[in-house]
Amino acid sequence: MATNLDWTWMFTSPQGRIERGRWWIGVIALLVVAAISTVVFGTDGLVAFIIAIALQLAGLMLHIKRCHDRDKSGWWCLLLLIPFVGFLWALIDLGLLEGTPGDNRFGPDPLARAEV
Repeated sequence: MATNLDWTWMFTSPQGRIERGRWWIGVIALLVVAAISTVVFGTDGLVAFIIAIALQLAGLMLHIKRCHDRDKSGWWCLLLLIPFVGFLWALIDLGLLEGTPGDNRFGPDPLARAEV
């Protein structure tokens, strides 16, 4: 995995693919930001609401790219709306299983790019 992360692309674009390692880094980063936000702004009010929406959208972009690495449409992320099942799906399919080796319909293999 390459050490340079494009944080903006990771959290704002649904395009491309992302390998497991970067996905985990992104998930952990979002959890840390959410925890800090909760401590600083609480869970009520407009600022907390806007931050929560922004974090949800950032997580969705991250998950879509990981689906793409597994050669699945981003629509699979709708499973996240199902309590417990969505969490288990994300943990296993996005967090543990390997991506599609080589290029697929969503772009080049991110692991091949990282080795260059």
